[in-house]
Amino acid sequence: MSDQERNILENNNVIIVKKKSKHGHGHHGGAWKVAYADFVTAMMALFIVLWVLSQGDEVRKQIASYFRSPIGISIGKGTSVLDSPGAPSSSKPSMVSEFYERQKETERLKSMGNELIENLKKNDKFKSIIDQIEIQIVKEGLKIEIMDSEQDFFFEISNSTLKPKARNLLLEISQQLSEIPNSIVIEGHTDSRNYPGNGTGYTNYELSADRANSARRALISGGLKKNQIDEIRGLADNQLRNVEDPFDAVNRRISIIVKFISEEK
Repeated sequence: MSDQERNILENNNVIIVKKKSKHGHGHHGGAWKVAYADFVTAMMALFIVLWVLSQGDEVRKQIASYFRSPIGISIGKGTSVLDSPGAPSSSKPSMVSEFYERQKETERLKSMGNELIENLKKNDKFKSIIDQIEIQIVKEGLKIEIMDSEQDFFFEISNSTLKPKARNLLLEISQQLSEIPNSIVIEGHTDSRNYPGNGTGYTNYELSADRANSARRALISGGLKKNQIDEIRGLADNQLRNVEDPFDAVNRRISIIVKFISEEK
């Protein structure tokens, strides 16, 4: 380097500009919110699927039918807020309103069944046979089953005459059934022993139907309205409770079905 160049460098200020890069955490936007919303939506979908799978066949069919043809959901009276333009209005309740109505009625019938059992437990006359009564919700409604045991028979052997204990039980049940608007179905069941008809043609079908009719007469005597009886069924041994032992006493029984009101429409 020459002396002249050295003098220039020494007499002139050299300015060096340094740019500082910012390493802060800046704003990331709302991407995390979108991811969280997707997660919540997925969880909701999972819960809905699990809930649908836990329902009965009828509910699943109705839900599947709705998604095949989602015309709309009725809200009160009048047209639906989701009706397609020009879609015909329907006087029948929508699938959704029917579902909730069925759920409400199921809870009402369950409550009635529990109350019935509690009332029978409080009555000394029925304490010895309370284990022979089973109440459950079935497809048609609330089923009350009164079963024979090896110790207690509700009918005289091979005939349709009610024993006093069974008659008193039916009179007690009828008082509660008479207070509801639901229709009633009465079923008679036998075990698989062949009825000794002695060539008369009288079989377990006739015996089971006659026993169901004996139960019907007792229920009406206790206050059940005649027009509440919707059907009498004599099923013989076609619906055994104990399939492994077709001669078991529990197969001899009377079933009283309190039908869902929605089933009657």
